[in-house]
Amino acid sequence: MNVLLIGGGGREHALAWKLKQSPLGLNLFLAPGNAGMAALGQNVALETTDHQAVVRFCQDNAVELVVIGPEAPLVAGLVDDLAAHDIAAFGPRKAAARLEGSKSFTKQLCAQYGIPTAAYRHFNAPEPAKAYVRQQGAPIVVKADGLAAGKGVTVAESVAAAEQAIEDCFAGVYGKAGATVVIEEHLSGEEASFFALTDGRHILPLATAQDHKRAFDHDQGPNTGGMGAYSPAPVMSEALTAQVMAEIIEPTVRAMADLGTPYTGVLYAGLMITADGPKLIEYNVRFGDPECQVLMMRLQSDLYPLMKACSEGRLDQMAAQFSPEAAMTVVMAAKGYPGSYEKGSVIRGVEAAAEGENVEIFHAGTARGPNGELLASGGRVLNITTRAPTIRQAHELAYKRLALIDWPEGFYRTDIGWRALARDEQKA
Repeated sequence: MNVLLIGGGGREHALAWKLKQSPLGLNLFLAPGNAGMAALGQNVALETTDHQAVVRFCQDNAVELVVIGPEAPLVAGLVDDLAAHDIAAFGPRKAAARLEGSKSFTKQLCAQYGIPTAAYRHFNAPEPAKAYVRQQGAPIVVKADGLAAGKGVTVAESVAAAEQAIEDCFAGVYGKAGATVVIEEHLSGEEASFFALTDGRHILPLATAQDHKRAFDHDQGPNTGGMGAYSPAPVMSEALTAQVMAEIIEPTVRAMADLGTPYTGVLYAGLMITADGPKLIEYNVRFGDPECQVLMMRLQSDLYPLMKACSEGRLDQMAAQFSPEAAMTVVMAAKGYPGSYEKGSVIRGVEAAAEGENVEIFHAGTARGPNGELLASGGRVLNITTRAPTIRQAHELAYKRLALIDWPEGFYRTDIGWRALARDEQKA
């Protein structure tokens, strides 16, 4: 069976790694893939923004399922164009992908259906937005409404910082994503990520994770796409999980069906666990990155049938099993990320670091040089991912393997999992 996997980051490497384990013997086309993914399938130079080119590739290569990793092709309607040619895809259609593509859409949906979230207003011009911030005070959260690669959110500790964030959005720092700004109440509590599959009617809860958005230790520095993650999230008890399903996930899936835009694929809820219970921070319409890496490390079920069932409305016939062990991933990024950074530096020691059981190194921004050497070609470059009986053991294993990688031009956080480790110490 032929599968086309769209994307070339750490998330997509983890998905390809898991799909390749299927006993169905999948043949993977990876567009564009990366240096690490090349060992799992065929990297193809396919312009994925050209939807008709993707359709032709699928027809020419008898592709049975298209797995779309990143959010941008989903928001752009790639699933719709594939469906028009009877090509199955894992992911939501354009109208449903608004859950991530427009924060104001999601906020309005939450208000209409009573889904708990932060109080908010949205604005199409800077001055009314600034006036609202001055009225509300700080801390307060400023978000670009559209897709901004995880970088369009500012948790402003002062009114001045919020006003600067508003100016940045309307000045085009985040492109078209900032043409509308959502300003939210600042929620206090512990963040967690919750993942579920849905075929538009049936819902299959998957697992939980926690990530680290800030670039540097102690949650300092600018927001990034994510510098590390671990799963499961210790804060998410069985009772909290049931509450999230009942109050957030299930009402959202029902709401999307009511609107005539049923949601299919993976639904990723970013949550704040407050004193008043769980509240939705935002939705993502794809697996997180780097959360996907730890989820795939724990998933024991065959991924392909789960994805196919989502596309065919058969999810009620499926189950997903996860290892009870903990998984952790630590991101190695190019110095300067999430700002400007150099490309082309040589990375050594990856093969040695990946040896043994319960360790996988998922590539993100990598390429091969003319002599086969591994080169950094992006901001987030490698994901050192481990699994162990406890979060502390997964942490220790990850950092031991990190020490084997020789890449002076890279950096990483040394405190991934700190919250879970602190919780562990309190129990001891």
